[in-house]
Amino acid sequence: MTTEHKHENVVAATDESSRESEISIPVTGMTCASCVAHVGSALRSVEGVETAEVSLASESANVRVNSTNGASTNQILDAVRDAGYGVSTTTERIHLGGMTCASCVGHVGSALNSLPGVVRAEVNLAAEVAEVEFVSGTLGRRDLREAVTGAGYQLVSFEGDRDAETEFEEARKRRKADLDDLKRRVILSLAVAAFIMAGMQYASIDALENISPTAVNYLFLALAAPIQFWAGSRFYRGAWGALKHRTSNMNTLVAIGTSTAFFYSAAATLFRPLFEDSVVFESGGISGHATGTYFDVSASIIGLILLGRWLEARARGRTSDAIRRLIGLTPNTAMIERDGQSVQVPVEEIAAGDRIILRPGERVPVDGVIFDGRGEVDESMLTGESVPAEKSDGDSLFAGTVNGTGGLRFTATRVGRDTALAQIVQMVERAQASKAPVERLVDRVTAIFVPAVLIAALLTFVVWLFVAPDPAFVNALLLTVAVLVVACPCALGLATPTAIMVGMGRGASRGLLIRNAEVLETAQRLDTVVFDKTGTLTEGRPSVSSVVPQGVSEEELLSLAASVETGSEHPVGSAVVGRAQDLGYELSALTGFMATAGRGVEGTVEGHSVIAGSPAMLAERGVELGPLTENVSELSSRGETVLAVASDGVAIGLIGVMDTVRPSSAEAVAALRAMGIRTIMLTGDNRQTAEAVAKQVGVDEVIAEVLPAEKSDRIAELKAGGSLVAMVGDGINDAPALALADVGIAIGSGTDIAIESSDITLTGSDPRGVAEAVRLSKATMRTVRQNLFWAFFYNVALIPIAAGALHPLFLDGDVPGYLQPLLGQHGFLNPIAAAAAMALSSVSVVTNSLRLSRGAAGESVKRPPASPQSEPAIASA
Repeated sequence: MTTEHKHENVVAATDESSRESEISIPVTGMTCASCVAHVGSALRSVEGVETAEVSLASESANVRVNSTNGASTNQILDAVRDAGYGVSTTTERIHLGGMTCASCVGHVGSALNSLPGVVRAEVNLAAEVAEVEFVSGTLGRRDLREAVTGAGYQLVSFEGDRDAETEFEEARKRRKADLDDLKRRVILSLAVAAFIMAGMQYASIDALENISPTAVNYLFLALAAPIQFWAGSRFYRGAWGALKHRTSNMNTLVAIGTSTAFFYSAAATLFRPLFEDSVVFESGGISGHATGTYFDVSASIIGLILLGRWLEARARGRTSDAIRRLIGLTPNTAMIERDGQSVQVPVEEIAAGDRIILRPGERVPVDGVIFDGRGEVDESMLTGESVPAEKSDGDSLFAGTVNGTGGLRFTATRVGRDTALAQIVQMVERAQASKAPVERLVDRVTAIFVPAVLIAALLTFVVWLFVAPDPAFVNALLLTVAVLVVACPCALGLATPTAIMVGMGRGASRGLLIRNAEVLETAQRLDTVVFDKTGTLTEGRPSVSSVVPQGVSEEELLSLAASVETGSEHPVGSAVVGRAQDLGYELSALTGFMATAGRGVEGTVEGHSVIAGSPAMLAERGVELGPLTENVSELSSRGETVLAVASDGVAIGLIGVMDTVRPSSAEAVAALRAMGIRTIMLTGDNRQTAEAVAKQVGVDEVIAEVLPAEKSDRIAELKAGGSLVAMVGDGINDAPALALADVGIAIGSGTDIAIESSDITLTGSDPRGVAEAVRLSKATMRTVRQNLFWAFFYNVALIPIAAGALHPLFLDGDVPGYLQPLLGQHGFLNPIAAAAAMALSSVSVVTNSLRLSRGAAGESVKRPPASPQSEPAIASA
């Protein structure tokens, strides 16, 4: 997928053939000659910048940098950013093949990051994708492909070339073909290894005891060679690709380890007279090597490692189950009206504006708006709401949802990649491929892991060559092989991304859309959750509950108040207007309308100056409530929002507006408090009203009488006090607070702006999703920690054992019989056992991550009934 946007970054396009490099920067935000001067001055102030020529016409800057001691990309980036400008960038998301371990991730990332013009390149092993952001116009897809293939890997496809379902299906076919190929290689490798192991006992059979060991070894060589160079060819290709870039990876370890055993055995077979005095493995580390060769070791290692990769690939395929289920929600065909006829067409052929016929029980193919019909639609797959939502003319439909018993006709509004479902899929895919901060440690370790193992293997050989029991050379050789094959960077590379992928998918299936892995990691540490009241803890659809006139009739009070509120979009104003219209009261023309945020409105109605707002607003305007003051306290104590009304400077009454508390709000708050999280309700209502609602839902604290512009200030104060804060809201006025909070959580029934500003979106309207998101975060990060512990523990424990650390315990060759298949007679780890352990280590990490998909995030919560008016605002999520 390719997207262009404004980004405050800058990247160098470098000419490596000269001492100087020219950097072409498409600068955005310049409007005049002063801007040109500012950008040029900012760039020239960076140490190492020789010249900077800025053009307003082309909106670009050509910067020449000294290659020897010139400015870094980050320095130039900061200079442009500090000057208040940015640069247009393009983002490509690409699907990769051939990556097997964390080192591969580093190699692909380095190859992409080294391209001139790249801002960032993030590579994910579990998802096998890379996201590359680069300065627009500096690179093409061909450059990206050459960088990936040059590093020894495959660039399978660019996202966006096909629709999501086609891409996913092709990825599934590729995965299946790779699994089938791996399976064939595994079966043949292990079968040959088993035959060779059995064949080594030929001397114990009377009828075969006179057969020459040389003849047997030639047979073993003929069998083992195809395994080494056909079944093991992917290891050689991977190692060669790394070597071309002067680096190494897991394939390097396996290729060297198996080649050592194979070529030693081949030499011992072809030049047996030279080896006869040194080939008998008297240590007993691998039984039955009377032939003096170790073809079984090379074949077994290849077979077992390929078996591990096959099991791992099968398990990794299941990490994308959530995406597969989401994509599968869209039907293949739909019935549309065309030229007065009903025609069945593939869903890909539907265009915006087409009229679609939806029969009972069918899935909605694309997003649209109903123009005929009435019924109930099951939206649980998108919103988590358990009860179908009532739909009629003018209501929205979303792709993937299921029509109930009524027939509906609707107009398509968003199709293909623009549907809410498609955007959810894209959001989840990006989130799954993002990196959590905890991966930085893994990246630092894996950057030096393989070179460190190669050094350790070399030291192992050199040391044991002098101190190992006889035959020292063979023992040292096999210990070296064991060290090479037991090391497992795969488990390290898969520990975090597999858990993140499954956790994100689990969240999507529960109606939780999490923006990236960093948010998922942060949410586990939250200690404070701040709820906006209206639309979050309450339904967000207030209605008039009390009318208290003073000196006028109830009709006159409601008519004046409704007339002045016609200019307002506030829910309280809408409730008053709606009540007056329901009662059939006549509304008058409004002039001179003015709204004060968080206070109320005022204007002229039939020549009268009318104010409708909070009691505090009337006090500020010099209007005294008189006897109505007691009524204010009474209404507020019942949880009603009080709207005071004045005409020509005289208070004429009060209108109480009640917003129903969501049935699940108290349970949502209780769940958070049970986790030790402080809960706060933030509202613009007066304290009495706020306290009444707070008592119903059970929050710990109330922050009342807060103007919309002050919400973010309250969040900042909580953060300054050391709290890790989540803000939960749904309205436009919540957006700044959502953006400022450590984790912003938007209710899906809220506005697009609130959702865009959030880190987590609840696709439904149930606030219990907040606690579920925290539980999911805790479960996911707990799984990450378990995976990392196992991956580090495995390598820290088994590499020393493979290097012979247990030998001092068995100096007399007294290894118990039941351990000899693993440790031989002297405590030397069998290379075949080392390969089996390595294969199982990565499989265990992936399998542990998959537990999340079975509900390890905690017990699922039942959703409350969906209200007919509630629709998921997920199109922009």
